[in-house]
Amino acid sequence: MTRTAPRGLAPVRAVAGNGAVLIAKESSTTPAVTIHAAFHAGTVYDPPEHAGLAHFVSRTIDRGTETRTAEEIAESLDGRGVSLSVTVNRHVLSLICTCLVEDLDPILALVADIAMRPVFPAEEVETRRSEIVTLIRQDEDNPATVANEGMLADLYGQAHPYGRRPRGSVASVEAIDRAALRRFHAARFRPGSLSLVMVGDVETSRAIDAARAVFEPWRAAPADVALLPEPAAPGTRSVRVVPMMNKAQADIAYGFTTITRADPAYYAYWLMNNILGQYSIGGRLGDSIRERQGMAYYAFSSMDANVIAGPLTIRAGVSAANVDRALASIDDEVRRMASEGPLESEIKESRQYLIYSLPRTLETNVGIANYLQTEEFFGLGLDYDLRVAGLLEAVTREEVHEAARRTLDPRAATVVIAGPYAPR
Repeated sequence: MTRTAPRGLAPVRAVAGNGAVLIAKESSTTPAVTIHAAFHAGTVYDPPEHAGLAHFVSRTIDRGTETRTAEEIAESLDGRGVSLSVTVNRHVLSLICTCLVEDLDPILALVADIAMRPVFPAEEVETRRSEIVTLIRQDEDNPATVANEGMLADLYGQAHPYGRRPRGSVASVEAIDRAALRRFHAARFRPGSLSLVMVGDVETSRAIDAARAVFEPWRAAPADVALLPEPAAPGTRSVRVVPMMNKAQADIAYGFTTITRADPAYYAYWLMNNILGQYSIGGRLGDSIRERQGMAYYAFSSMDANVIAGPLTIRAGVSAANVDRALASIDDEVRRMASEGPLESEIKESRQYLIYSLPRTLETNVGIANYLQTEEFFGLGLDYDLRVAGLLEAVTREEVHEAARRTLDPRAATVVIAGPYAPR
C-alpha cells in the first residue's frame, strides 16, 4: 500500500510485506541521496542491569558484519566519499549517510548489512568499551551534564528509562559483553521496527524499489514496543547540590514533567516554552538573567514532549557567586509566566518565529529526512508540514496561559546544581 501527500513535501510512504516502513522524497537540491534508517532501539530498551547498552550498540554495530570486516566497511564508504553516522536517543537508533545517486543501491545494501547482520567483533567491542568509559568519565567531570542527568534522575527516578544516564555507568558498561550486544540487536532490530527515509535527487518509485530489494527479504517477528510508566508529578520542590569545587562555573538544571507529544495541548506548550526560554536570545529567561542582569553565561529552556510526559528543562550556567540570584530569577520568571501568562505580542512573535523557521530546517536533504522521521515516529501524517502553521495559528493566549498554569510551579520544581557551590 502506498500513500502520497497532495502538496508540500509530498513524500511517498510504502509498507513492505515484512512491516518495514519506506519513505521517499524527491529533492533536486544536490545530486545526492540521504539515507536515514531508524529502529525502535533507543535507550528506553536498556535492561536495568545493562544501562548504556543501546549506546554501546550504536558504537559497535558498524564494526563488522557476517560478510564484511570493519576495514572493508570503511573502505566501501570511503571509496564513495560516504560518512556513516550512528546516533541513538531515548527511543530510536539511527544509521544516517548521504551518497551520490549512482551509489544508492550499493550503499543501501551496505546499510542493510550493518543493520541486519552485525557480529560485534571482540577486539572492536573492547576498543569501543574503552572509548565509552572515557566519555562517561568526561560526563562525570562536566557540571552541565552532571546537573542535567541528575535532574532527570530526580524528576523521573533513577529506575525509570527517562531517568537513567544514556551512556550508563562505568560499572554497567564494563559488564556488557558481546552476548548482551547480540541479544539487544536480535530483540530490537526487526523489519517491523524499521523506518527508512530516503531524500534526494532520485524518483520516489526508484528509491522505494531499491529499498524493497534489500530490506523486504528480511524476515523476523515484530519487536515489542516499550510500555513506559508515566512519571509521578512531584508534589514538592527538591533541590540537590553536587559539589564540584575545582570547576570555574556552576550549572543549574531545573525541570518539570509536561505532556505527551500526542496531547492536543502540545502547540500551546510549544509556544509557552518558546516564550519562556527559546525565542531570540533565550526568551524571558535569557533576557532577564543573561542580558539585563548579566549573571549567566547561558540561560534557556527546552521541552521534550514525547511518548510519555516529557521534561521541560531550564538550564543556566553561572558563577558560584550568582547561583542563588540566578535560581531566584528563574523562580520569578516561572512564577510570572504561570500567574500572568504571555503577552499577545509574545505569542505573535513566537508563532511567527516557529512558523517561519520551519523552512530553514528543510533546506537540506538531511534536515528533510530528520523531519520525516519525526512525522513517522509520532504518527503526525504525511501532510504535517502543511498543517503545522494552522495548528499554531489556532492557539489562543488563554491556552498558552493554561499550559503555564498546569506546569510551571516553582514549589514543585526539581533542581540540581553542579559546580563550585555550597548552599548557605
